[in-house]
Amino acid sequence: MWHSLVPIWTVILGLGIFIYVALDGFDLGVGMLHGLVAPMHQDVVMNSIGPFWDGNETWLILGLVGLMAAFPLAFVIIIPAVYFPIVIMLLALVFRGVAFEFRFKHTGLKRFWDRAFCLGSLVATFAQGVVLGSFIQGFKVEGRVFTGSSFDFATPFSLLTGVALVFGYTLLGAGWLVMKTQGDLQAWCRRAGRISLIGVSFCIAAVSIWTPLASNAIFERWFAWPNTAFLLPLPIATCAVGLYAWHALGRDSSWEAFAAAVGLFALSFLGVAISLWPMIVPGHYTLWEAASPESTQAFLLVGTLVLLPVILFYTGWSYWVFRGKCGSACKKDPASGVIGVQKGTTIPMV
Repeated sequence: MWHSLVPIWTVILGLGIFIYVALDGFDLGVGMLHGLVAPMHQDVVMNSIGPFWDGNETWLILGLVGLMAAFPLAFVIIIPAVYFPIVIMLLALVFRGVAFEFRFKHTGLKRFWDRAFCLGSLVATFAQGVVLGSFIQGFKVEGRVFTGSSFDFATPFSLLTGVALVFGYTLLGAGWLVMKTQGDLQAWCRRAGRISLIGVSFCIAAVSIWTPLASNAIFERWFAWPNTAFLLPLPIATCAVGLYAWHALGRDSSWEAFAAAVGLFALSFLGVAISLWPMIVPGHYTLWEAASPESTQAFLLVGTLVLLPVILFYTGWSYWVFRGKCGSACKKDPASGVIGVQKGTTIPMV
């Protein structure tokens, strides 16, 4: 079993999903916070994600295509089960993209498009959280077909995970803005980050209690001896990172708060993986049972191993090029349409 390509595709799929959550998560979080900051700061907030926000969604495409190609049985079960929240998410992302462009072009309705950008970010985030909750709680399956209702996703647990992701993304967004801004706006972002961290901590605790109580398999995974001894470091590490994030948001630091927020997501992601492993359709099919033929996986792996380093390179390069603060030191060059930032950093005027 371990000589197959399934573990490799599992790592690729998990990596794609996590990078999407970390990268598009912070710009969705910035989008939600954008609607709460003072109007005088909104352009700075928007410019902080201008070079990145659309490229971050590359990882969403990679995750969906990877699921369809490498685990087709899981794809044909999961997608119908969460069809409505996925459609709502995609429509919200499209609406958000339109609002981003129009706020700079249609200045007469700038306030409307600002609110639209915030709303699109909020709806897309909540829908993603609902999809996550639906996946964790499982689906009604007979044979190889989803047999539940189109509204099975709307449960108290999935709504809780939707709220959790809203708090999580705003925490990421606040951490990003702490890195990219200064002065009063940065101080406001620190306060917003602490409020988000409180919400995230409550939701992580609620989900951590709810999932083992709702599933005997997950309860046994975490609380059967000696599993408890081996897995105890994970909740301890989560508490430690949460405390570190709280202190980082309260002192004069730049990147620590964002790094701690990413760390919280990584630990939560690991916790979900441990709870469900090796299932990809919880309660029904393992990764190996849902996988495509090995010849198909091998064929697709060749192209993936060529393209994945390219995507990682240009993503990393774009973040390196547009590093630095975006604040009151920004000045627009009328000839090039570029905002120059101190220390030689440039941020494009979108």
